[in-house]
Amino acid sequence: MTSLLSSISFISNASKTKSLQLKVAGYDVNRVKALAQGKVKIEGCDFTFTKAPIGDLNTNAFGGPQEFDVSELGLHPYMLAYANNGFRDYALLPIFPLRIFRHKSIFIRNDRGINKPEDLIGKTIGTPGYSSTSLTWIRGMLKDEYGVDPKDINWVTSNKDSSADTAGKISKNEQIVPDGIKMTLGPAGKDESQLLADGDVDALFHAAVPKCFVQGHPKVDRLFADSRKAERAYYSKTGIFPIMHVVGIRKSLLQEHPEVAKAVFNAFSESKKLDYQYMLKLGWAYDSLPWYTQEMESTIELMGDNFWPYGIEPNRKTLETLFRYSHDQGLSSKQLKIKDLFLADSLEFSEK
Repeated sequence: MTSLLSSISFISNASKTKSLQLKVAGYDVNRVKALAQGKVKIEGCDFTFTKAPIGDLNTNAFGGPQEFDVSELGLHPYMLAYANNGFRDYALLPIFPLRIFRHKSIFIRNDRGINKPEDLIGKTIGTPGYSSTSLTWIRGMLKDEYGVDPKDINWVTSNKDSSADTAGKISKNEQIVPDGIKMTLGPAGKDESQLLADGDVDALFHAAVPKCFVQGHPKVDRLFADSRKAERAYYSKTGIFPIMHVVGIRKSLLQEHPEVAKAVFNAFSESKKLDYQYMLKLGWAYDSLPWYTQEMESTIELMGDNFWPYGIEPNRKTLETLFRYSHDQGLSSKQLKIKDLFLADSLEFSEK
């Protein structure tokens, strides 16, 4: 596991005096990059930042050596570990490094009579990980907005996952199939993209864009042809910006250093703030997208200046919706609550 988790390492020398030594892990996405590169410090701490894929981070925390004090984790895998396996070694902080609208993640064969979401009923849908956070959001959204029940679908799990090189090996808590779901295993050697390209499935739900779509397969389309429009309409109606990843902190660390939780929250918040500033001032110059500025302005108009908020209150509805989805879909053994998963002190954390 160590070799998989060592692609980036940075040592912060925040203080000449003796400081608490932390190991932090996650993706070095733009909103975390200033922290990962040491431009933002964690007050009272020196730290190393290790870049690692989410599947490996989940496995490391829930059933592995737990080598990180602060770790990015899949939100739904954590929920299942907590509810179903009694996992209590890490508490969550209301920091959300990855969140994505998922209408864009539904791909279809255009020769199977699927023209609207309701047409998925009775069809065969492929996926590499049934209980992943992204799939749980997709199924919940389809049920709430279009009446498509997961039990009315024939599911196929692919033998391979084409996104394993970037997301890591799918963790145990992303492969749970609840009672009442019709699930079969796909043909040996085929990943989820090949299942769709070969017509073994009618549709595909997956966080990653399948290779067959990228390559322009003539029989493969998105269900929502204008997914941007659909996702903006969904946000306007619900106020939900789906959360995929969260940050966990080791409870044994907090027993001796409870102040570290707020210091970590502040550091992630400062890193995100610097990313906002960069996007507004220079993002248009450094990014290759020709309409970067217009997209930024459009996002702020719809979602506000802090369109990627940390803290509980601006994310309460989003979190409680995923808790409901997990329980309603037979995945979480009980209806979880925010106070169950998040560190008690962090319920009051807010961004400056």
